[in-house]
Amino acid sequence: MSVLVAFSVTPIGVGEDVGELVADAVRVVRESSLPNRTDAMFTTVEGDDWDQVMGVVRDAVAAVEARCGRVSLVLKADIRAGEGGRMESKVATVERHLS
Repeated sequence: MSVLVAFSVTPIGVGEDVGELVADAVRVVRESSLPNRTDAMFTTVEGDDWDQVMGVVRDAVAAVEARCGRVSLVLKADIRAGEGGRMESKVATVERHLS
């Protein structure tokens, strides 16, 4: 099974400059050793099962929550039977069609 999750954690009530707190969430994802990518809007993480990936998301939210009283979470998941590596292969497919 392959579980691909794109999520965004936003601290609420701490002002506009939230980069330091968001970095706490991204740090948790990177320390998980699961394949991941962070862009301007979301962090994407891929794993072999639902519990594994959602545990990382839960811990990332907890890292931000520890420093503020309110957290917003936006999440999109793609759960599919089969091999992993879809984080890279999905982008490669689009790039192939663009060339």
